[in-house]
Amino acid sequence: MLNAEAPSCASFTPSHDLEADLRAILNDALQLGDEALHFNAQTPLLGSLPQLDSMGVLAVLTALDQQLGLQIHDDEIDASLFETFGTLTAFVRARVA
Repeated sequence: MLNAEAPSCASFTPSHDLEADLRAILNDALQLGDEALHFNAQTPLLGSLPQLDSMGVLAVLTALDQQLGLQIHDDEIDASLFETFGTLTAFVRARVA
């Protein structure tokens, strides 16, 4: 399990719109401004966002734990998880269902 400090999402409140929640988490964890507001399922992440390096991945995973209560173990993480916004959304949706 990962344990690191991510940017605080003190004003974050989970909604019934998981995609909107993930966009907010990505914006905050990666300091994207409002860039993630325009993400759709096909938007490439890993390799396309300079902020999503190894530390960025750790920040996103930590934020998912802090904001959505997802505890993601190391063996669940590979590059395909962050291939697109859609792959990340599908993973998170399956975990919170």
